[in-house]
Amino acid sequence: MEREIKELAYQLGADVCGIGSINRFEDAPSGFSPLDLFDKCKSVIVLGVALPKGSYEVPPRLLYSHFNNKAFTVLDEIEFKLAKELEEKYNCFAVPVPPNTPYEYWDVETLTGKGLISMKHAAVLCGLGSMGKSSLLLNSEYGNRLNLGAVLTDLELKSDDLQPDICIPECSKCIDSCPVQAIADKRVNQKLCRMNTYSKTSKGFDTIDCNKCRTVCPVRFGKEL
Repeated sequence: MEREIKELAYQLGADVCGIGSINRFEDAPSGFSPLDLFDKCKSVIVLGVALPKGSYEVPPRLLYSHFNNKAFTVLDEIEFKLAKELEEKYNCFAVPVPPNTPYEYWDVETLTGKGLISMKHAAVLCGLGSMGKSSLLLNSEYGNRLNLGAVLTDLELKSDDLQPDICIPECSKCIDSCPVQAIADKRVNQKLCRMNTYSKTSKGFDTIDCNKCRTVCPVRFGKEL
């Protein structure tokens, strides 16, 4: 069944697909566990769509910004279709989780937002990679270029193996290159990051003005294990 689910995810456009039992999520913070969204959840399926390598070779303000958002739209559609296919094929419940927005938690003082679940942590627990010093997911094939989404299901599925850490121990390029020193201890000060990163054109289009933590990473395009 697990293989069939992954093949379906790939057919729908996912670049990666990982599966984890709900038991792996026991340490999820209260309010942000898959079980807080769907109390019948027994397995989590995480999907990833990779940005083109070329999007890292140009200034981020317009091109990277546009297609970073496009990846979330693609993930929305893949999740929605996958959930419907799972329910039809396996007579189960499947709950697609928005890969980006909307979410409920917002701290206006610190400009901290939290997704319904942490997609990056879910990806680690579903065998899709390890966490970098920048708090970005590092995948052996796609580096840090994956945008992530998830589907929760009451199917009991076998977990994928967890992956080794590919973050280079002595490397601190993401930390050192951050223009506002927002990165420390695998955490990001969202207020500093948001104020430096997000803006608008004079026409009102949303922009991303900084993605250095992604583009300076030595394993941004993946790493052979």
